[in-house]
Amino acid sequence: MDKLPKIGIPIIIVVIALIIFVAKSTITIDSGEAGVLFETFGDGVVTDEPPLSEGFHLVAPWNKVFVYEVRQQEVSEKMQVLSSNGLEIKLDASVWFQPQYDKLGSLHQEKGIDYVSRVLQPAIRSATRSVVGRYTPEQLYSSKRDAIQEEVFDESKEILKDQFVQLNEVLVRDITLPPTIKEAIERKLRQEQESLEYEFRIEKAEKEAEKQRIEAQGKADANQILSASLTDKILRDKGIEATIKLSESPNSKVIVIGSGDEGMPIILGNQ
Repeated sequence: MDKLPKIGIPIIIVVIALIIFVAKSTITIDSGEAGVLFETFGDGVVTDEPPLSEGFHLVAPWNKVFVYEVRQQEVSEKMQVLSSNGLEIKLDASVWFQPQYDKLGSLHQEKGIDYVSRVLQPAIRSATRSVVGRYTPEQLYSSKRDAIQEEVFDESKEILKDQFVQLNEVLVRDITLPPTIKEAIERKLRQEQESLEYEFRIEKAEKEAEKQRIEAQGKADANQILSASLTDKILRDKGIEATIKLSESPNSKVIVIGSGDEGMPIILGNQ
């Protein structure tokens, strides 16, 4: 009986050591994450195997696992860049990105856990300065935002193509010009709009006048043709046709034959 406590203490120690060993040897990767394995007594970062996926994993306690978020992420950038004529432009953009899943080990080995500040943000800033520097403030303010957004995305993607980062989208949310430049541009745009509206009214009036002239000329030509075609014989024939139709009317009337102009009959009605 005296020996039982002496035997029990080592067992307790072994159990505790085993629990600690198991705790140090397991890791759970959450949803939307992946793990990069670092082998302390091996070749360091494992780059020739897929990263640890979501779920429960057994890992030797002397190794380390670095967990990365592999879902699409967003980073906001507020930048001050120069236009083509040297004016300072403020640009607010959002960048959608995620690490390349199958290159996660290389990303960790070459760029590190803070790859966003080391790689992604410098690439976006460089591309934005390059693109905005090709445009005037007027172009930036009016019609070139979509083009700028697309060009920044293309140039940033080119910079990041070998950096193990997948660029999904660049969204330019706002472009802010100096107040004096913005006012000057708005004033110029209003003047251009007023000028276009004035030119439109003049063009419309000219077209309406031309339309009326053509219609009047057409009526004059028609009357001239009609007058030339109405001979005395045609007029007499038309008069005879009208007389016949009137004589057939049920209304009471008196017809005097050959008493009108050119020998046309005169019709005397009861009205």
